[in-house]
Amino acid sequence: MQTPLTSAKATVGLGLRRGLMKDLQAAPVGAFDFLEVAPENWIGIGGAHGAAFRALAERYPLSCHGLSLSLGGPAPLDVGFLQEVRVFLDHHKVPLYSEHLSYCSDDGHLYDLLPLPFTEEAVRHVAARIRQSQDILGRRLAVENVSYYAAPRQDMDELTFTNAVLREADCDLLLDVNNVYVNSINHGFDPQTFLAGIDAGRVVAMHVAGHFDESDTLKIDTHGASVKPVVWSLLAEAYARFGVQPTLLERDFNFPAFSELVSELQTIRRLQQGEHRG
Repeated sequence: MQTPLTSAKATVGLGLRRGLMKDLQAAPVGAFDFLEVAPENWIGIGGAHGAAFRALAERYPLSCHGLSLSLGGPAPLDVGFLQEVRVFLDHHKVPLYSEHLSYCSDDGHLYDLLPLPFTEEAVRHVAARIRQSQDILGRRLAVENVSYYAAPRQDMDELTFTNAVLREADCDLLLDVNNVYVNSINHGFDPQTFLAGIDAGRVVAMHVAGHFDESDTLKIDTHGASVKPVVWSLLAEAYARFGVQPTLLERDFNFPAFSELVSELQTIRRLQQGEHRG
């Protein structure tokens, strides 16, 4: 029987990846509290994978993190897809649906999360699309700050742009702590200043993940490695700033022994408990 994800903010989760399916099915009670899924990967899926998904969805609360809505894109929003997502969220009683503050399609899918220009025009454009999405979904949407390696145009910095979108759209933020760190190195800003500048009332969930150290001045967000100590420290600072929030450990490939993932989940729990005691 599911327990609501919203019953406690001090919860930890893993992404439901097909490469982890057997481990997730065999996981001991208490290893994790919720599973995050991309709805477009599971809507209408049948066969053995669909059966395994439904069994896990009956055991664990779900959080949904989309991949293909393309909130900042130039093409019209896919209203039919949003309507399907709403049915999926309602059916599985999903409390949180998030998407990326980026775009990934025009006439077709580009299979990457591309950065938006940090301009007033882009703020208005993406905020209008978020509001439209929220109207169709019948619920608030959380957007995630993304990693990026070049910006088309920067009339403002990332923090100012992010806050402007959150205010204009009146939506929430899924704070990716690893992305804050990666961007801070790649673009030369202070990550603590970024955290301090975000409206605390907008943060409803967090992501933490590993990255690849290309050099001292270039970090690549991979989701294919263990979380670095500096990112754990930044997560602790995020809890101090925003309070404990449901936190997902992102791992998309190069999966280690499941016990290693559980150990990282336990690190998240320790950081959450430390903030709770404080």
